[in-house]
Amino acid sequence: MNFLYPQFLFGLLAVSVPIAIHLFNFRRTRRVLFTNVALLKNVQTETKSFRRLKHLLILLARCLFLACLALAFAQPFIPSKSKLGLSRQGVTSLYVDNSYSMQNEQNEKRYLDMATGKLDELLTLFRNATSLQLITNDFSADEQRPGSAEAIRDRVTSVRFAHTPRSLESVYRRQRNLMATLNPGGKNQLFWFSDFQKSTAGELSRLKTDTSDRVFLVPMNAKQTKNVYVDSVWLATPFIREMQNNSLNIKLSNGGRETVKNLPVRLYIDNTQTSTGTANLDSEGSATIALNFNVTSKGYHRGRIVFEDYPITFDNEYYFVIEASPSIRVLHLYGERAGGNGIDYVSTVYSNDSLFVRRSFSAQNFDVGQLKETDLVVLEGVSQIAGTLRTELDRFVRQGGSLAVIPPSTPDVNSYGPFLAGLGISGLQVTPPAANAPTLPLNDPDRRNPFFADVFQQSFQSEPLNLPGALPVWRWNAGQRLLAIRDGNPFLTQTTVGSTNGRQGKVYVFANPLGSQYGNLAEHALFVPIMYKIAALSVQAQRTAYSFDENVVTIPVANPSEKAVYKLKKDKLEIIPVQRVISNQLVLEMPKSNQLAAGQNVEAGYYELQDNNGKTERLLALNHGNEESAMSFYSADELRQAFSGQPNVEVFDSITDNDFVQVLEQENLGKSLWKYFLLAALGFLLFEIALVRFMKG
Repeated sequence: MNFLYPQFLFGLLAVSVPIAIHLFNFRRTRRVLFTNVALLKNVQTETKSFRRLKHLLILLARCLFLACLALAFAQPFIPSKSKLGLSRQGVTSLYVDNSYSMQNEQNEKRYLDMATGKLDELLTLFRNATSLQLITNDFSADEQRPGSAEAIRDRVTSVRFAHTPRSLESVYRRQRNLMATLNPGGKNQLFWFSDFQKSTAGELSRLKTDTSDRVFLVPMNAKQTKNVYVDSVWLATPFIREMQNNSLNIKLSNGGRETVKNLPVRLYIDNTQTSTGTANLDSEGSATIALNFNVTSKGYHRGRIVFEDYPITFDNEYYFVIEASPSIRVLHLYGERAGGNGIDYVSTVYSNDSLFVRRSFSAQNFDVGQLKETDLVVLEGVSQIAGTLRTELDRFVRQGGSLAVIPPSTPDVNSYGPFLAGLGISGLQVTPPAANAPTLPLNDPDRRNPFFADVFQQSFQSEPLNLPGALPVWRWNAGQRLLAIRDGNPFLTQTTVGSTNGRQGKVYVFANPLGSQYGNLAEHALFVPIMYKIAALSVQAQRTAYSFDENVVTIPVANPSEKAVYKLKKDKLEIIPVQRVISNQLVLEMPKSNQLAAGQNVEAGYYELQDNNGKTERLLALNHGNEESAMSFYSADELRQAFSGQPNVEVFDSITDNDFVQVLEQENLGKSLWKYFLLAALGFLLFEIALVRFMKG
């Protein structure tokens, strides 16, 4: 038998007090005279013997009462069978996984409630300990201070779900930080109450624990139930326009192993339900559905995908933002005009629709800073491209811009050749047409090419087209051919140029000028849809939503100043994340919950991106990541396999075991005997009272 607090054994010295009272009884006696002495002697003999027995029994009861009381305070226990055991005097760190996956239920009871209930029972084993730590996925500052069992029990009642999943490696590292401060060389114990979700727990076989620590894993025995979540949302077209039918693609995934059939999916735009659909998902499969909608005004619109999926409900909503009719900024740089008829074809095309914001300048006289506010540059009739113009246009394309090159009547091959070759268009040759040469007809385009989507009506897909003629002034042999001349040479090509910021630039090259002496493209019905399509494809596809799990996001902003500081605002919550501005791109580090002030919490929804003056730059939709949506968990056997080489790690079969705390105590703390000694002390006290009250003589 061992003692948890052996210093209380000094209390056994208190046994000497009743012994001293018994041995040194200084009560005075009185003499009484009787006539019948023989009879009195008989009575005295009988009373003295009885009284001596009574006093000895009272002495024994008092001694045993004090001895049992002292032993109860010393907390004796029978040591456990385990050689490692536990130490109530070391640091005890308790981790409760409060991630959203703990919303899962068993017998109509949530995993988080089950975990906090068992933890409350566990605290009874450490009722007198003062070095207890409760840690959750919040990673708050309060969790790095030790406390008593009662203080930890109070905090357990306030544990709520947190959106930030934590790997067990990061949890263990945080627990060790406190242990290294309070008890660096002693024995400590750690408890992990979790569903041990594979997508968030990390690679457990690589997690090495300190051999001086006892680690207890208490799994929830989680079942791989069905759970549907939104994987991504994107528009069918690069941009949408008001008062027109638009299509939204929604990719749904099933994170569980149960098939989901006929799941109703609702689409809300500006809090109004605009469309519904149904989805069928195989186990651990995905499906994409398209929902149609329209908006009645320009600007930003708040979208939301909603469906019912029980019991995991945290990912049943997905927020996104769409911008209707965003302006397409076209910069027209010219050298030679189109022809002698005085018509500026490019300006005419882009001036007929409010969707376009067009600016025209001579290529020799424009501010290169305007390229930062441009989506498409139309370079028309410029005989030479060199110097600053060449450098800035090259940079513009490589940063994701689109460039359409319409040649002059006499292009300079020594100027254009290296410039276009640097953008992936090689083999440029100048072929000036002969005088009075006839125009060459164009081949029918490939109507299956995405470039020509929505250009030709479905009812005329198979009919021959009336195409314009062309008289090319140069030829080349690179790029995707959109239109070709019947002699086999390209007339219009599209070339994609990679960039460092993830956006792809595009270069469109025409074979001849727009003047009527080089063909009739500019006056043909095909010219307008081609120029519209080039402009439409110059707009980067809208990013409809962002995730808090992304470390860094890049957001385009207009005219950012060097000292601009942007903040994210949602209702009363204002966050200034770590940020930097590169060109016209704002790079933000996504805020984490442990980086916020007390009482603040990041929630999925709509956030306004505001500058120093409180002006809203744009509207953003932020969602939580879908790591926790995958319903795949480590079983108890898999946990034992992962920690098979670490004998200081013990895995329980399930938290649902009714005798979980008792088994833990017997196997690792031993059999506690203090309560029995306390009951014995009370029994001896009652025995003494009974002797004094009922034993007369």
